[in-house]
Amino acid sequence: MSRRVKRKASKTKAVFDDNLCLKRRVVVDWTGLPDDTVVQLFSFLNYRDRASLSSTCRTYRVLGCTDCLWDTLDLRFQKFDVATAIFLAPRCANLKKIRFRGAESASAIMLLQARGLREISGEFCREITDAILSVMAARHEALECLQLGPDFCEKISSDAIKAVALCCPNLRKLRLSGIRDIDADAINTLAKHCTKLEEVAFMDCLNVDVEALGNMVSVRFLSVAGTRSINWTLASQLWSKLPNLIGLDVSRTDINASAVSTLLSSTQSLKVLCALNCPLLETEGNHATYCTTGRLLLALFKDTFKGVASLFADNTTEKSVFLDWRNGKIGDKHLNVIMIWLEWILAHSLLRIAESNPQGLDEFWLSQGAALLLSLVQSFQEDVQERAATGLATFVVIDDENATVDCKRAEAVMCDGGIRLLLDLARSSREGLQSEAAKAIANLSVNAEVAKSVAEEGGIKILSNLARSMNRLVAEEAAGGLWNLSVGEEHKGAIAVAGGIKALVDLIFRWPSGIDGVLERAAGALANLAADDKCSTEVALAGGVHALVTIARSCKFEGVQEQAARALANLAAHGESNGNNAAIGQEAGALEALVQLTCSNHEGVRQEAAGALWNLSFDDRNREAIAAVGGVEALVSLAQNCSNASQGLQERAAGALWGLSVSEANSIAIGQGGGVAPLIALASSDAEDVHETAAGALWNLAFNAGNAYRIVEEGGVPALVHLCSSSVSKMARFMAALALAYMFDGRMDYIGVPGPYSDSAVKSVNIDDARKMALRQIEAFVLTFSDPQSFYAAAASSAPTSLAQVTEAARIQEAGHLRCSGAEIGRFVLMLRNQYPILKACAAFALVQFTIPGGRHAMYHANLMQQSGAHRSLRGAAAAATAPIEAKIFARIVLRNLEHHFGEVAI
Repeated sequence: MSRRVKRKASKTKAVFDDNLCLKRRVVVDWTGLPDDTVVQLFSFLNYRDRASLSSTCRTYRVLGCTDCLWDTLDLRFQKFDVATAIFLAPRCANLKKIRFRGAESASAIMLLQARGLREISGEFCREITDAILSVMAARHEALECLQLGPDFCEKISSDAIKAVALCCPNLRKLRLSGIRDIDADAINTLAKHCTKLEEVAFMDCLNVDVEALGNMVSVRFLSVAGTRSINWTLASQLWSKLPNLIGLDVSRTDINASAVSTLLSSTQSLKVLCALNCPLLETEGNHATYCTTGRLLLALFKDTFKGVASLFADNTTEKSVFLDWRNGKIGDKHLNVIMIWLEWILAHSLLRIAESNPQGLDEFWLSQGAALLLSLVQSFQEDVQERAATGLATFVVIDDENATVDCKRAEAVMCDGGIRLLLDLARSSREGLQSEAAKAIANLSVNAEVAKSVAEEGGIKILSNLARSMNRLVAEEAAGGLWNLSVGEEHKGAIAVAGGIKALVDLIFRWPSGIDGVLERAAGALANLAADDKCSTEVALAGGVHALVTIARSCKFEGVQEQAARALANLAAHGESNGNNAAIGQEAGALEALVQLTCSNHEGVRQEAAGALWNLSFDDRNREAIAAVGGVEALVSLAQNCSNASQGLQERAAGALWGLSVSEANSIAIGQGGGVAPLIALASSDAEDVHETAAGALWNLAFNAGNAYRIVEEGGVPALVHLCSSSVSKMARFMAALALAYMFDGRMDYIGVPGPYSDSAVKSVNIDDARKMALRQIEAFVLTFSDPQSFYAAAASSAPTSLAQVTEAARIQEAGHLRCSGAEIGRFVLMLRNQYPILKACAAFALVQFTIPGGRHAMYHANLMQQSGAHRSLRGAAAAATAPIEAKIFARIVLRNLEHHFGEVAI
């Protein structure tokens, strides 16, 4: 364990002039601010916060109802139902634009009584039906823009589109995604009644009537991106005759080279044809043949920046073409319309391509895709910014299940200044931008270099602030960012300083149940932070123990349970350096919850819960309390059923039993409860961590004579002999040898058959054969640490250096972390007088490991030996004429170790 160092806080003497206002407490009269300033402050708030602020005083109530504050309403990130709509209705008389999420919100919009509504934009529209959309259109006849997507509108049919056409004659933009079938009747109705309709997007639809689209003569911009069942020969002939068509988006379709050529050469008004990720187009013919003067083809094999720059007569740098246009350096009114549409369809197409993650696009993403998304993040259109940020979050992830990020893509974003752009976006007052920017930062931060850049750019403070958001989606993505950043040891302290730990704990208290995403991310971040000694203390001080136990007990989502258990395991892993281990045990319901989680159907939950119980079992009171709430039975059952589980689960199951078996009562209960057989099976594992931990558990169990007999009966001797002879781990071989020594030091000879067995028949056991096998292996083990030349030199000399050489060669570094009870130390001391010479050597060898200066518990073991008068037995073993040389030399080394701890006089 690392030693904790207390830092002295630097003291700075502050000197103030008597005349300075810093010495006076300044009281600000917020009601005295200019009205324009107050209205500006209101504009940065969501509708709930506006209503709250309006209720503080009469002045703010009047200013909070200012028309300009209520011409746009974004309802996506708060619960919006019938009751909320009725509450907001008095303020929405002049509402012009609304954004919503989900069918419940869509139904409630009608109650706002916003007859003058011009623009409706909806997300998560899968449950919106024809009836909802039809009523929405009928209540808002002035509607000019209707957008539903990008997720699929599976329950909307052509009937609802006809209703929209009949009710909204002023419609200018219609963008719909994922409709199964859009028939000729619906499209012709739009063409007939919506004569001002300039932009139509039927994206990711199963079927769209091609001929009817050729009748929409008013359309200037058309998108059928993602729609696969199109007859492109017919479509190219009919659509090329549309008199006003300026922009056409056919991305992610099966359009072919011939159709593209027809559209580019025959459509008189066409300026832009976007055909991103069209497999047939990308594999057919010579790409250069698609270049047509005055027209722009956007495809994966084209340089998009260069192509867009070619639309402008002005000189502009290709990479900065979008930025120059936004700043008014280039372009005109005609091109502005094209560029606004172009930004929207690029953001949508790039996001869809990133989501599908097709093979073979690495070159595109690295050469221009990442730069395009970063350019679009700077758009003036909020939905373009959001989709571009989501695209950045998505395209870097190449394996979502395992959270694998493509390093080159992530670093391409970083090298193009993307981190600063995303952090600026995260500081926006708009919650949609905050959420998507935080998501992008979180995913990019999986890469260590990007995480470092995020930290250097102040991203930890920004994410910590966002984690305090009352908007669940914003807080969730911010918590995800802190989770990924907290993987790096160098970022843990910065997260604590930025207040991130308190923010994460507060998140759990704010949404303690029913919200899996935010809880999993918050608990996962706290789990990483708890692995650090100092941060683990901060987590506990912030109320993290209670928060984590609460969700471990009450939350039913397996991802949350797994991270909560992992966090508790890490909090409990610091031993005596802080009081977290004991604090968790004292928290009401904590141990019961963890014991119950070991029975989960989810392997990750079982593994982390067992790991937590293993760490908690290092505390004496916890050890008994875990057993009292059924921990022994649960962990034995877990060990019995984990033969085909992951190595991590097997290790933790064995480890928890090892920890509990330190108590003799628990050791007996484990043996009687059927724990011996599964531990023997785990000791036979090829995985070093698994068989080492199982060996430790069997060593503890073998202290009890009844358990020793059970180990022999269950075939444990051959398993331990094999482990002692073949494991790469010195610790595994050491503990296997000690288990064998306990079993055959003579105590087992004085007991009968210990208790009933599951097969109701006593298995025949040849103790003598097992003893011979065990003693031979113990001898072989001890001899691996004894060099005859060094031992005889040490025997012939009284020089300390000769013993030091033997000690260094025999030392097992990890054994210094083992802590033995007084009874165990006494048993090894007694074993120094055993009838079997090899057991004398083994006992002396074990006492060497437990008393070597520098060992974590060496002084504790030395005290136990001094109190029991072990020096007499040690001197006897060192001087015994019949004892093997290994026993003599190791006994002398133990005496020297005791002299080091207490001085020669005391010994």
